[in-house]
Amino acid sequence: MHLIARFHTWILCCALLASCPAVLAQQHSQLVSIAERADSSYIQTYDSLITSRFFFSRKYTSILVGGPGNLANLKYRPNSTLNMGVGATYRWFTLNLAYGFPFLNPERGRGKTRYLDLQSHIYTRNWTIDFFGQFYKGYYLNPKGLGHADPQSYYLRPDLGISLFGLAVYNLRNGEKFSYRAAFLQSEWQKKSAGTFLFGGEIYAGSVSGDSAIVPTALAADYPQRDIWRVRFLEFGPGAGYAYTLVVKKHFFLTGAATLNMDLGLSREFKNDRSSDKLTISPNFIYRAVAGYNSNDWNLNFSIVGNTILVRGASSKNDYRFNTGNYRFTLARRIMPYGRFKRQLKFFDPKE
Repeated sequence: MHLIARFHTWILCCALLASCPAVLAQQHSQLVSIAERADSSYIQTYDSLITSRFFFSRKYTSILVGGPGNLANLKYRPNSTLNMGVGATYRWFTLNLAYGFPFLNPERGRGKTRYLDLQSHIYTRNWTIDFFGQFYKGYYLNPKGLGHADPQSYYLRPDLGISLFGLAVYNLRNGEKFSYRAAFLQSEWQKKSAGTFLFGGEIYAGSVSGDSAIVPTALAADYPQRDIWRVRFLEFGPGAGYAYTLVVKKHFFLTGAATLNMDLGLSREFKNDRSSDKLTISPNFIYRAVAGYNSNDWNLNFSIVGNTILVRGASSKNDYRFNTGNYRFTLARRIMPYGRFKRQLKFFDPKE
């Protein structure tokens, strides 16, 4: 599985480069105002305004171990924090800062999760680019009592961890009339209903492992993954989908988008001192949804961005699913920069 190990490093380098504003900007000559390519009868742009925001968000990467027949799947969830933050968007640049304050995250017996979640979602007029670089350690099994002797306690796995790297790129066929930025960045206003087909592809590499078998000892007799302590995978392939925004009375909107990817997947299960490989086709999903209110000055919305990665088991013959996502509640206000502050923002302006 040296190919997967080398690919992990390559994807991480790409994600770090993509987070650099200089790389995202590339040449200012290519950053002609987004407003120039929008149909003004459908989309109102606020390219010269600062979109400031206050938000609550929660990111997650969960693990689902498939059960045989009618047996329930094992759902491992991280105890990730609910974060409160602020951010701003000006032209092509967006910066958000958030922190999981203790008063927002009381102890509920779910253990501790250490994690670094580098989800990044870039929305241009005609493209979406999603980067995933996630490192989680420490999970609990949901619901309470499953795998635990006490029915009122969660089965905790502080040793269970996941590393996931990915890149998904999609082209919007009707980006002049449909705006992702209105829904997710609040820097535009979708005034009329519109949709677009999506075409592109994705690539993922990752692994999940523990100090012992992934399946709890108390449930081992019922699951074919009983002795498996690590799973590694590499998947890539094309996909297609559709996105649509329904606008009601000009100000209220509901945006939904989904893509289906048919990936060629290579997986490896580690069982005791042996390993087994499998090459297969895996259907994966990326989905987005936003509901809210938009106007010239304000945007209020609730959004979710997520994906589901299916990994076929080799020796166990049962699947694994990795679900990643980001829930967010946002209140945004657009403001006009003035004076000295406006002059300092010239770096972000497109060059003539």
